[in-house]
Amino acid sequence: MDIVDQLKAFVATAQTGSFTAAADQLGVSNRLTSKYVAELEAHLGVRLFQRTTRKVGLTSVGEDLLARAPGLLDDLDDILSEVSEGSQGFSGVIRISAPVTFGELYVARMLGRFASQHPNLSIDLRLSDRYVDLASEGIDLAFRIGVTDTLSIKGRKLGSFESVITASPDYLAEIGAPEMPEDLSHHACIVDTNRRSPRRWTLFRDGKELPVTVAGRFHVNSAQAACDLATDGHGIAYSPRFAAAKALESGRLVELFPGYQCEHSPVSAIYLEGRALPRKTRALIDFATHDIRAAQIV
Repeated sequence: MDIVDQLKAFVATAQTGSFTAAADQLGVSNRLTSKYVAELEAHLGVRLFQRTTRKVGLTSVGEDLLARAPGLLDDLDDILSEVSEGSQGFSGVIRISAPVTFGELYVARMLGRFASQHPNLSIDLRLSDRYVDLASEGIDLAFRIGVTDTLSIKGRKLGSFESVITASPDYLAEIGAPEMPEDLSHHACIVDTNRRSPRRWTLFRDGKELPVTVAGRFHVNSAQAACDLATDGHGIAYSPRFAAAKALESGRLVELFPGYQCEHSPVSAIYLEGRALPRKTRALIDFATHDIRAAQIV
């Protein structure tokens, strides 16, 4: 009997909600995953799941075990990694969440650079603009932009990014450039609904905050989509500088209001509080802290 495999099967099934999805995550058969869970239930003498024809749900005992089992598996993986890392580097899996645009433009390549130093390490990157539940989805580390209000998580600030207001040369030639921030209320603005206050764009000058309420035909939940629409002449975008950087460099976008400052938002590495952080996760945070500054993404 391998209690470790049984616990891994239990955790994967609890986090995914099905034996099939758990088997895909673990890289084993559906039948073997179900077998491991059944053996664990027999060993403990309790039922961990309520099974239906469509999904499995945790019993109260299963919920108690799920609260502790991932930490136990992390600790075991940490011990084994520490013993072997001198010659082989880190091993196992790190599950990571990141916003879509930031993940595509930076996080994926950063993880590639980190993984190249640890050939036995597997990376599971999940891109989503929603704030995922780290505990229920089995996420080891999340890269997040903006302020996090959840009390059950901790984080390390990696830096901060500046926003920028841009438009295409074609748009400016046809409509004209806004001279003052308040002029934005008369322009077609592309609203990024991922921002905390999507229709309230704030600029600063001489320490004074200058908020403007904007409107437009396009509402999108992607900074990259907002930049793409602005590049095609559909309006003015307020986006992270890293999302607009290539278009600004090529001249397809023009930065507006050079005498003003736009908002800065923190970029942080977020993890669950109350659990010992595995060495490989700590190493990834340290790597990202230096890499993100070297890449001049913030």
